Amino acid sequence: MKKILVTGGAGFVGSHLCDALIKNNYVVCVDNMITGSKENISHLEGNKNFRFVNKDICDVDLMKTFSDIKFDEIYDMASPASPVDYVEYPIETLLTGSMGVKHLLDIAVRDRAKILVASTSEIYGDPLEHPQKEEYWGNVNPIGVRSCYDEAKRFMEALTTAYMRKKKVNIRIVRIFNTYGPRMRLADGRVVPNFISQALKNEDITVYGDGSQTRSFCYVSDLVEGLVKLMSVEVNTPVNLGNPHEQTIIEFAQNIISIVGSKSRIKHTPLPLDDPQRRNPDISKAKKLLGWEPKVDLKTGILETVTYFKKKIHV
Repeated sequence: MKKILVTGGAGFVGSHLCDALIKNNYVVCVDNMITGSKENISHLEGNKNFRFVNKDICDVDLMKTFSDIKFDEIYDMASPASPVDYVEYPIETLLTGSMGVKHLLDIAVRDRAKILVASTSEIYGDPLEHPQKEEYWGNVNPIGVRSCYDEAKRFMEALTTAYMRKKKVNIRIVRIFNTYGPRMRLADGRVVPNFISQALKNEDITVYGDGSQTRSFCYVSDLVEGLVKLMSVEVNTPVNLGNPHEQTIIEFAQNIISIVGSKSRIKHTPLPLDDPQRRNPDISKAKKLLGWEPKVDLKTGILETVTYFKKKIHV
């Protein structure tokens, strides 16, 4: 039985990852609860193969906290991950991607553990290349309103790679594209919870700009499967994980209205600063190295997410 550390483990993706890993491993979940929720992991309490630690990975004594355990694998999912969150917590976001990741890499050195760090499609910025391949270096504003997240993740990739080269750490880097599913927070500011919440309440659905910007949406169970597969193979360069089916935001809003059976209308609002116009992953590398591609179709995934949100807003 492997001993696995999951940081950000009480968050949206992290909690689903804990669920997948705990079946055959001892899982230590760390979260400072800035954007995580105990509700996401409450069903794991009492499981002898699960331990929760309320702690910030930026704390200087992080390694001492785990002096009693030697980890085999580390999954770093810690960071605010929505525009609402990282604009509210810009300094925390930057420190998590730098100081926090350094602490985890030092644990990986100590334990000779494999470490997977969660990067993001945001490192590509507002891309000049489409779809985005891992070899693309990006088009990012280093001082814009989103830079705290974009640059934290870009630095994290550089630091992780430096530890691989200098200290021979066994690394994995995943670039995660838009992911959705149960346990997302209603007010986290991302398009899926925004649209579903508004549709369930028959409120106007707010579309930024004219809605021609594109996104691709991957269901959380597909992403988690990709994360676990990535950890199991030998690849130390970034790998995109996401759904290559691209659609415009206006199309997505119309799909949500149809699936929910809502009376909502679409309302256009100004486009946020530095909002990427196109976002779509090239997943050729994941297909080749992992044998991975998304399985859950959009309607199925949205219905599962709608069921979860209905309980949250009591409709």
